[in-house]
Amino acid sequence: MIKWMGAIFIIIATTWAGFEAAKHLSARTRQLRQLKVALQSLEAEIMYGHTSLIVAAQNISKQLPNPLSQLFETFAAKLIKGHTSVKGAWEESLEDVWRFTAFKQGEYEVLKQFGETLGQHDRISQQKHIKLALSHLEREEADAIDRQNRYERMMKSLGVLTGLLLVILLM
Repeated sequence: MIKWMGAIFIIIATTWAGFEAAKHLSARTRQLRQLKVALQSLEAEIMYGHTSLIVAAQNISKQLPNPLSQLFETFAAKLIKGHTSVKGAWEESLEDVWRFTAFKQGEYEVLKQFGETLGQHDRISQQKHIKLALSHLEREEADAIDRQNRYERMMKSLGVLTGLLLVILLM
């Protein structure tokens, strides 16, 4: 009886681990879509709303779920404090929130590069930099979707099968 309960716990634990790994793949795709929407909103705020970067970041943070809302909220707070440049505030905000995201290094580089141009140019040039960041994020999203399609089901199955293998080896 105790052996069977242990076997069930092992299978449940490894299955859970497989589903968590698969969830990370889908979270990356979802967060990339949200990030693209955030940058499009930023573009609209700057181009058509003529709002300041602080107000635009605050507005965007209210529209997004965590962790991206936290990125823009932190960015706006750092700009309000005024202790750093726009580039510095963006990079610090990115570093503060990064561990809570499902992003990979490619997205980090795109966002860091985007932060270097943020607030440095007139509205038209800023729009071009936002479009450039969006095109890079499109590429990263295509990669994320490809990885999700390729590996999500495998991760789930691998969790279950690993549990079964462990149970067989331990019995």
